[in-house]
Amino acid sequence: MRSSTAISVGAPVVHVARPSREVLEAQFGKLLVAHRAALSRLAGSFTRSAGDRDDLLQEIAMALWRALPSFRGDCSERTFVFRIAHNRCITHLSKRRATVSLEESEIDVEDPAATAEAALAEEQERQRLLAAIRELPAIHREVLVLALEGMEYREIADVVGISESNVGVRLSRARERLKKLLEDRS
Repeated sequence: MRSSTAISVGAPVVHVARPSREVLEAQFGKLLVAHRAALSRLAGSFTRSAGDRDDLLQEIAMALWRALPSFRGDCSERTFVFRIAHNRCITHLSKRRATVSLEESEIDVEDPAATAEAALAEEQERQRLLAAIRELPAIHREVLVLALEGMEYREIADVVGISESNVGVRLSRARERLKKLLEDRS
């Protein structure tokens, strides 16, 4: 069943049909499955622990659910999802408290097939890179993380709300700062 909303455009009234709950649920599930890993990486770049990442992912999913009925198809679904995720991540940054949890200080070896030493070295390198990314200013971090997700400049510009040329400038500066941060930690 579809409900409709009247929208006045000039003199005539236009009725816009809203998708049914079943259609929204199916679309929501499809979007989460398609973008789960990328959203997890994005959220992880804005948080300091797995628990905080999961909380942020939950916030992103809730924001996506609330925004889904208003999706008009003006941009790709991917851009729509990442724009919502980006906004939730920025909101999270503004709310974040400077606390360190026990979970942050532990190293989680995820690959049981690798030797303990190799897995530890790989995890430490991943943590070093993630820590350096987290130290970047938000304007640089957001474009870098989206670029690492394989987004093109145009998509990043749509998600962040800046021009394509500004994406290039921010990305270049982010890479320079990241390189310096990693060199300083060596």
